[in-house]
Amino acid sequence: MADSWKDGILLKIVNVLVYILFLGSNVYAVAQPSGPYLSGKETYLTPAPWAFGIWSLIHLLLLGTIVYQFFSGGKPVIVDAIGWRLPLLALLNAVYVNLCARAHYVLAFVLALFVSSAVTHIYYIVKKYHAPQSIPDELFVHLPFSLYHGWTTVLVVLSAFQAFGLNALTHAPGVWTKLFVFLALFFLEGTAATYAFSSPEGDLPASIAVAWSLWAIFAHQSAPAAGKFIHFSALAFAVLALFWVLKGAWGVGARVRRARGGGVSLEDPERAPLVGSG
Repeated sequence: MADSWKDGILLKIVNVLVYILFLGSNVYAVAQPSGPYLSGKETYLTPAPWAFGIWSLIHLLLLGTIVYQFFSGGKPVIVDAIGWRLPLLALLNAVYVNLCARAHYVLAFVLALFVSSAVTHIYYIVKKYHAPQSIPDELFVHLPFSLYHGWTTVLVVLSAFQAFGLNALTHAPGVWTKLFVFLALFFLEGTAATYAFSSPEGDLPASIAVAWSLWAIFAHQSAPAAGKFIHFSALAFAVLALFWVLKGAWGVGARVRRARGGGVSLEDPERAPLVGSG
């Protein structure tokens, strides 16, 4: 018997309400001229403001997620599997944005870790146990949480520099600052590579989210104060991340070609990520 749209109605309503609050707080933070993403503490890892435009895409896709939960194809994964983790994620994200807006950067870093943990749990459930069965599954379940997972990894690193790094407007970068910036860039590029090899076809959206941030860091760290080392290190790692994006795009293209040839369907076991069965 098909599920009724009323099944799990309490959680569905809560998802709608927290989505509105989550979207409202973050869109306001991104759009306002004095928002935390545009006028927060300037560090030597701060990206160009357009990097945070990725929130708009994530929000738009999550709107589809909220609508899709009312359909029989979306309920098993959004309501039954993800469950209350989605409103928890929305709440944690709203707190994180508020702390950033109030310049409580150490606390914001701690909340960024909680946000990343919540996203990672949802990401694992979606990728491990719910292979996409349709285009809506791809667009409104896998795509938004892949982007979200990649982007929150970036936010954790950016928040760490805001919490513990030098203010780029008042302090010149020393040897240790350059070293930590280099290691952060290396970590982000390595994360993009990990996504590219997380399954036979890779996780293209997550790789794009990380590569997008690296190019934004390169674009912003072009002032003389940043120095050539930081500027060109960001460029080098952004270019490397682009290779991992191309690798993921090739994997997706190969899957589409095989599917058109009748060799592989959306539920092909090759799409399962390379993680243990733990």
